[in-house]
Amino acid sequence: MKKIFKNITINKFNKRILIIIFLASLTLVVCNDFLLPWYVNKSGVVVVPDVIGIDTNIAKLILDSLKFEIIYTGSKPDDKYLAGSVISQNPIPGKTVKPGRRIYLTISGGEQQIIVPDLKGKSLRDVKFILERHNLILNEITYIPAEEYPQNTVVDQTIQAGTKVKKNSLISLTVSRGKISDSVEVPNLIGKSLKEAEKIIGESGLKIGQIELQASMTILPNTVIDQYPRPGDFVSWGDPINLFITKTGTKKIEKFEY
Repeated sequence: MKKIFKNITINKFNKRILIIIFLASLTLVVCNDFLLPWYVNKSGVVVVPDVIGIDTNIAKLILDSLKFEIIYTGSKPDDKYLAGSVISQNPIPGKTVKPGRRIYLTISGGEQQIIVPDLKGKSLRDVKFILERHNLILNEITYIPAEEYPQNTVVDQTIQAGTKVKKNSLISLTVSRGKISDSVEVPNLIGKSLKEAEKIIGESGLKIGQIELQASMTILPNTVIDQYPRPGDFVSWGDPINLFITKTGTKKIEKFEY
C-alpha cells in the first residue's frame, strides 16, 4: 500500500515539473515573439543597419528611410573599399537606437595615391631605397654615357617627380655610365643566362647583336656558350656583341637579329 502511494506521489511531482517547464517555455516564446516586438515598436526604436562598403548615395537613402540624421566625418584613403563608399559608421550595425539619432559615416577616398619623388642626380643605390620606402617598384634601367653625371647616377625617370600614382607603380630609369671612352673592354658572358648577358652588356655600354641558337642536351636552354667579340677584347662604345645561345632539341643552328 505504501509503495502504491509513493508511486502516485512521484507521478504527481513529475507532472508538476513538466507543467512548470511547459509554462516557462510558453512564457519565453510569448516574450520573444509578441511582447518584445510590441515593446520595441511602442517605444519607437530602430536597429542600425549595416551600410559599410555601400556607396554613399545608397547608404543615405537607407538611413533617411529610418529617420537617421547623417553626419559625414570626412574621407580617408582606403585600399579595401571603392572611393565614395562607407568605410566606418557609428553607432555600429545592429545597435538599437531611437529614430532621429545621429549616425556618423566615414567615406573612402579610394586607393592611396603616392607622390613620385625626384630621383634625378641621385645614386642608383640610394634610389632603390627611396622607391622601396615610397612603395614604388623599379622597372627597367637604361644606361647611357653622360659627361655631366657620375657613373651610376640617375639621369632621367619615366614618371616625373610630383606625379600622383598608385602604390606599386613601375618606374624606369635612365642611368649614367660615366664619360664616353674611346674603347670598352668586352665582358665575359660565357655561362651566363641570356637575361644576365643582356644586363651586363647594357651596363657595359654595348648592345646585343646577332643571336645564334644551338641545340644542346646537356646545357640549360638560354645559356651563353660563346660570344663574339671575345671576352677581354676592346671595342667602341655601343658596338654589338654576338651571342651563341643553347636551346633544347637537335635541329640545326638558327640565327636571328636581336
